[in-house]
Amino acid sequence: MSHIAIAAYRKTAHARPALAVSVDNGIYDLDAARNAGVKLGEPAGDGSLPALLAQWCGNATLERACEEIRQLVASRKLQAVPGGAAALTAPFLPERIFCAAANYIEHAKEMGSVLAGKSHSKPFMFIKLRNTVIGPGEAIRMPPETSQLDWEIELAAVIGRGGRRIALDQALDHVGGYAIVNDISARDLNVRGDYPFKFDWFQGKCHDTFAPFGPWIVPASAVADPQTLAMELKVNDQTMQKDSTAHMIWTVREQIAYLSTIVTLEPGDVIATGTPTGVGMARGMFLKAGDTVSASIDGIGTLTNPVAAEKL
Repeated sequence: MSHIAIAAYRKTAHARPALAVSVDNGIYDLDAARNAGVKLGEPAGDGSLPALLAQWCGNATLERACEEIRQLVASRKLQAVPGGAAALTAPFLPERIFCAAANYIEHAKEMGSVLAGKSHSKPFMFIKLRNTVIGPGEAIRMPPETSQLDWEIELAAVIGRGGRRIALDQALDHVGGYAIVNDISARDLNVRGDYPFKFDWFQGKCHDTFAPFGPWIVPASAVADPQTLAMELKVNDQTMQKDSTAHMIWTVREQIAYLSTIVTLEPGDVIATGTPTGVGMARGMFLKAGDTVSASIDGIGTLTNPVAAEKL
């Protein structure tokens, strides 16, 4: 299927985000495309991107929408948004980002974790909140309390159709689309010695800007198999992580099924499905102000963010 994705952009620096459609190398206002006759799902609910996701589950009409947009562009009846990809922001601000920990064996090894066999285990999940979310081009702000700011590229599955106790063989039917999450962590804030509890992932992973998300959402129907996607993360053009979603311990299906035994999943929930080997902690190398991080996943795109010191 040709590239198509739904994104959000700012018409001016301080304007509220508006929805856009990305086709080939162009970014086009979603309402303008709809007004020109392109069928991309009817406006629903509050008109936000999560309101569209349920319509995308199993949607077979998106290829036609691609061609309609190309024809409108060729006839100059649809103009690209000013600034193009540089105007993009986070597709939306999810209320809940469920994150899978230690979901690649080699990453678990590099972090010194010893995992039980899969047959004697289940996924280990934690949560990030909407304050952590930023979009492409926005700065990851490094708090003064950390000197060990780290990266983690992750495939994000965005729920389009909610549910409770979702069957494993039906789990992917509940995905509206896929994106990229960079699970930023302050490694030195992830651990504590003043309480009997060893880890404090709220303190280490939930600072503002610690979840770059985007650059857009690719409909699930455009991703043939979420377990065959190449992943690569670079810091200042140096490759740090390079792997495939094929090496997940717990697949996207399994994570959705497991999570839905605990909470009722809702449209707009994001599942960050774990990171492969190559994080900074294992290298003794961490992000600093002035760095640039680029996370790429085959079939989805590239999410790039600079790093800046937090202004006090």
